[in-house]
Amino acid sequence: MQPLPDQPDLYAALRASKAAPEDLPALIAASPAPVAARLRAADQGLLRAILRAGLGQSEIATAPHIIAHLQSLKPESLFRPDVASSRTLALLTNGEHPGMPAFSDRAFDAWLKAQNVPYGIGTYGEDRSVYRTAQFADAISPERRTRHLGIDVFAPAGTPLYAPLPGRVLHLTYNADPLDYGHTLILEHRAEATPFYTLYGHLAGTLPALLRPGAEVTAGQHIADLGDWHENGGWAPHVHFQIMTDMLDQRAGNFYGVGHSSLWDVWQAICPDPNLILRLSESAFTLP
Repeated sequence: MQPLPDQPDLYAALRASKAAPEDLPALIAASPAPVAARLRAADQGLLRAILRAGLGQSEIATAPHIIAHLQSLKPESLFRPDVASSRTLALLTNGEHPGMPAFSDRAFDAWLKAQNVPYGIGTYGEDRSVYRTAQFADAISPERRTRHLGIDVFAPAGTPLYAPLPGRVLHLTYNADPLDYGHTLILEHRAEATPFYTLYGHLAGTLPALLRPGAEVTAGQHIADLGDWHENGGWAPHVHFQIMTDMLDQRAGNFYGVGHSSLWDVWQAICPDPNLILRLSESAFTLP
């Protein structure tokens, strides 16, 4: 087994190694100690997905099946009234709205109310400058995770959310770090026998009273409410809604909400476009 070179971007080195995913432990063992330590600190499921990409394979073997399954469904609305049939505003974050406060600035609430729309939409795949901080870095690469893996829907605190698909409660978690998800729900679903997952972040403290771990959820069931600043990680009230085809090695009720631009093909397989479920028109993600 050829060791990986000691270089700043080990993700790129992994992709170029042409090693098989099942050979990851041997690859780590063969690498110099500093490289091995950095690799062991990473999510091993993500590393295996990168190795598959380097071989030209599907980054997540089940992703094409899950995406096709979602395309065949008619999901229930996440909000009532449905966002897809309501007026919305695309909340683009790279200067498109010169007067818009940051989502983590309490002045944002008044700004959004003044826009006179029921829902604000944060887009999937947007490269957000707010994430270019040490909180979104890791030991494998100097590149920050800046590409948004979910769709954000902004509405007043306390707005109810409804399950778009039947499933089972996998995690109910309070992710308490500043600018994390706050109250978080992860549901497990099935595409025939294949599991996949949806994540709902920035929820209200009503969550534990609505659901319990392991509980079955029916499509259309009231599952959560939008959280306020003190309980949702310190953000303007909204839900971060995300699909995961694989939980990788994340087992503590949290999951990456942003990914690397250089690994966008990999992240798209792990977290495909949530609009597979929300079914918003293209105009919801662009300015008039």
